[in-house]
Amino acid sequence: MGSLAYGLSLRDLEDLMLERGIKVDPSTVYRWVVHFAPLLSERFNHEKRPVISKWHMVETYIKVRGVWMYLYHAIDKSGSTIEFHFRQTRDLGAAKRFIRKAFTRHGRPSQVTIDGSQIHHIAISECDIEARLGQTTDKDPKIVIRN
Repeated sequence: MGSLAYGLSLRDLEDLMLERGIKVDPSTVYRWVVHFAPLLSERFNHEKRPVISKWHMVETYIKVRGVWMYLYHAIDKSGSTIEFHFRQTRDLGAAKRFIRKAFTRHGRPSQVTIDGSQIHHIAISECDIEARLGQTTDKDPKIVIRN
């Protein structure tokens, strides 16, 4: 199940609906979330504006709700967020999941500028190899490393 924008529990949603005169069980709300969240996410991604084909990927360490986490973040040339991904670990697997997610949702960029992190460079190269083994793809993106 995907994450939603608000941190409401199923009991909170039950209470909100009860205040509005609708009696519903938390398990019913849970089934609605499981059923409709992926549909809404797909629809929102389908309706979003296209991104520019030159991306800048960064990785930083930030505190989220008192826990230090790695933020993988990609923006386009105009500064609009393309994709982001939070992980507690900083490893090749996390970087590859982030890159696969970004490429799947937004297509392959013509150029990717990354910070000095070699992990992004390796992850992009391995995702390119996986894509070649699975199917023919467009030209590989040009990778620019900035220190």
